[in-house]
Amino acid sequence: MARSGRHRRPTLSGTQQWLALSGRSLHTMWTSGQFLIAVLAPAIFTIGFYLPLRLVMQFQGIDYAQFVMPIIVLQAMAFTAISAAGRAAYEASNGMNDRFQTMPIMAGVPLMSRMTAALVHCTISLIAALVYGYMIGFRFSGGTQNTLLFLGMSLAIAMALSLMGDLIGTLSKSPEMTSQALTLPQLILGMFSAGFVPVAQFPSWSQAFVRNQPISQFAISMRNIADGTITMHMLTPALLWCVGLALVFGPLTIWASVRRG
Repeated sequence: MARSGRHRRPTLSGTQQWLALSGRSLHTMWTSGQFLIAVLAPAIFTIGFYLPLRLVMQFQGIDYAQFVMPIIVLQAMAFTAISAAGRAAYEASNGMNDRFQTMPIMAGVPLMSRMTAALVHCTISLIAALVYGYMIGFRFSGGTQNTLLFLGMSLAIAMALSLMGDLIGTLSKSPEMTSQALTLPQLILGMFSAGFVPVAQFPSWSQAFVRNQPISQFAISMRNIADGTITMHMLTPALLWCVGLALVFGPLTIWASVRRG
C-alpha cells in the first residue's frame, strides 16, 4: 500500500531571509546608481566646504583640511541617512511592507535588511570621504586606535541617523516629503555648527547653542580623535548624543516597521 504523502512545513530561517532581502536592497541600490552617488556626494562636500574657506583659515593659522574633515564625513553620513529614509518611504508607499506582513517573514527582518543596506552605503561614503580628505591634506595623527575610533564613531552616527530616517520614511510613505523634511535640518545644523569655523567666531549670543548641539559635538570629538588629543571628557558628550539618538529612534523604528495597518 502506498504511503500517504505528508506536507512538510517549511523551516523559517531568519538569517536566510535577512540575506535574501539585504541582497535585494543592495541590488536595487546598484541598479539605481546609489552606490555611484555614495562616492560622488563626498567629493561635492569636500570641494564645497574646503575651497571657499581654506585661504581665510590659513591666514588664521588653521590647517583647514584637518579642521573641516569631520563635517565632510558627517554630511556624507547624513546624506546616507536621507537615502535610507527614501528607501523606507518607497517600500511603504508601494505596498511592499504590507506584502512582507502577509508572508512568512520574521518580524524585524525587513528593517534589518534596510539597515544592512544603509551600513554598506555609509561605509562606501566614508571610504570615499577619507580618500578625498587625503587628497586635500587631511591625515590621521593619533595612531591606529584613534583611527579606528574615528571610523567607528562615523559609522555609529550614520546608523543612528539611518534609524531616524527609516522611521520618518516608513511613517510618511512619501520619498519626496521625506527628503525635504530631512535635508533642511541637516543643512541648518551643519552650517550653524563648529564643523566649519571655531565656536569663538560665532556671535556671543549663539555660541552656547553652537557648541552644544549634536553636530558640533560630533565634529569636535572627531577632530580631536584624528589629531590624537581626545580625552574621555571630550568624547562623552558626542557618545551621549549618539547613544541617545539610537535609544530614542531604535524602538520607534522597530515599532513602525512591524506594526500593521
